[in-house]
Amino acid sequence: MSYDKNNIFAKILRGEIPCKKVYENEYVMSFHDIKPQKKIHVLVIPRGEYVDLDDFTTKASDKEIVEFHKAITHIVKILKISNQEGGYRVLSNTGKDGGQEVSHLHYHIFGGEQIGKMVV
Repeated sequence: MSYDKNNIFAKILRGEIPCKKVYENEYVMSFHDIKPQKKIHVLVIPRGEYVDLDDFTTKASDKEIVEFHKAITHIVKILKISNQEGGYRVLSNTGKDGGQEVSHLHYHIFGGEQIGKMVV
C-alpha cells in the first residue's frame, strides 16, 4: 500500500474535513472516530505521511516516534481512561490482512467500558 495524499486523514490534517479533536501538537493529531465501536473510540495519527507502522518506524525520526507514543499516554489521561482509571486498548491495523482501510498510520484507542477479547 502506498501513501495516498488524498486519504481522509491527510484531508483532516489539512483542515479540508472537520473532526472532533481531542489533542494535537506538532507531531500528532487525535480525534473521535466518526463511527465509534466502543463508548470511547479515538484515533491518533502522525502529522507525517506514513502509510503504516512499518513505514513509520523505518522513515520517521526518533523524535517523531517518541512523541507519537508519548501523545497516546497524554490522550488517555485527557479521556480519563488511563490505567489508573479503568484502562484502554490501543490498536493499529497494518496492511490488507491486518484490516487496514486508510493508507495513513493510525492508532485506535478504545475505552470507557469493558473492551472484551482481543480477537474473536
